[in-house]
Amino acid sequence: MATCRICRGIYPQEHLISGVGPRHLVCERCGIDRGYITADEASHLYSDEIRRARMIVIGRRFAPFLWIILGWSLWSLFFAGLPLWGKASLVILLLATLVVPVMYLLGGPKYQADLRRLSTK
Repeated sequence: MATCRICRGIYPQEHLISGVGPRHLVCERCGIDRGYITADEASHLYSDEIRRARMIVIGRRFAPFLWIILGWSLWSLFFAGLPLWGKASLVILLLATLVVPVMYLLGGPKYQADLRRLSTK
């Protein structure tokens, strides 16, 4: 894994431009922005649609964990003292906390397949 000297992003070696001088250790995205290469020469450049679709896939993968953290925060701040809603939301949060990691592990192959489908190769 190499670091782009312009944007400081960490990429595999195949995502960097080969060359010496100003092209040395520059990712393809920065190379296009700086005029070192054209978009046709970039082999690993994602289009805007593919980039957006990849971000959606990544967001769907990790969003349940953020919702659980938000749910526990809201429960501890507002619902813990309520007799009926506190217990009902506690049960829902406990079930979600147990189910989400299992669904995360079971959804791994689908996530990898979606990312592979949205690759540039």
